Amino acid sequence: MQIGAQTDRGKNRDHNEDALLALEAESVFLVADGVGGHRAGEVASGTAAALLRQRLAARPLKGETDEDAVREYFLEYLQEANGTIEALARQNPENAGMATTAVLLYVGGSRAFVANVGDSRAYLLRDGVLRQITEDHTFVNQLLKEGTITDREACNHPSRNMITRALGGEETVAPDFYLFPVFEGDVLLLCSDGLYNEVEEEAIGRHAEEASDMQSLADRLVALANENGGGDNITVVCVRIGIEEEEV
Repeated sequence: MQIGAQTDRGKNRDHNEDALLALEAESVFLVADGVGGHRAGEVASGTAAALLRQRLAARPLKGETDEDAVREYFLEYLQEANGTIEALARQNPENAGMATTAVLLYVGGSRAFVANVGDSRAYLLRDGVLRQITEDHTFVNQLLKEGTITDREACNHPSRNMITRALGGEETVAPDFYLFPVFEGDVLLLCSDGLYNEVEEEAIGRHAEEASDMQSLADRLVALANENGGGDNITVVCVRIGIEEEEV
């Protein structure tokens, strides 16, 4: 795999409440977007990242490819993170109301495992076509699914930033899981909403298709989000499935 990762506070925020992990040796990647006042969002997202790193160190996946085993592994992690963040919020008044989104990716063998809570996204670029893998857990997305509002109305809806699921937001967590095959040349992209709210998907896909390496792609996408306004923290993790080099 080829890996790239970048995070930035954006132009309108005074600090960065996003967190990321890009653990190439473990083939595990995470983007978390924290919410909460007094930098509590930073605590929530940082806690989610730290707990995943600790779990992988204590219980490595070791190339696990069994669907049920991987699903259980990450469900246990997300439940632990949810409980820990919720407890931290209760124990410290400054952390009241804090929570975080989480989208994580594990590449095991020839398959990708994705789990998400909230509105941070996973995308797949294959054969020049960018496709959103995850579904946003937001109030506006619920309205779209119900047919109550149109896509155009969703873009400017006053509650477009309201998430309906998050780690630490409730006593229990209900993540979505996705499993799909990956092939040489596929690009998998994780991001917080600071990217896709500023950069259209067509542009994300075009830059991913043209990128010579994944770090350049991550850097370019963050720069584009800032050029387009940088209204929020921006985090991007890019993973390209390895292409065997031709023999000379």
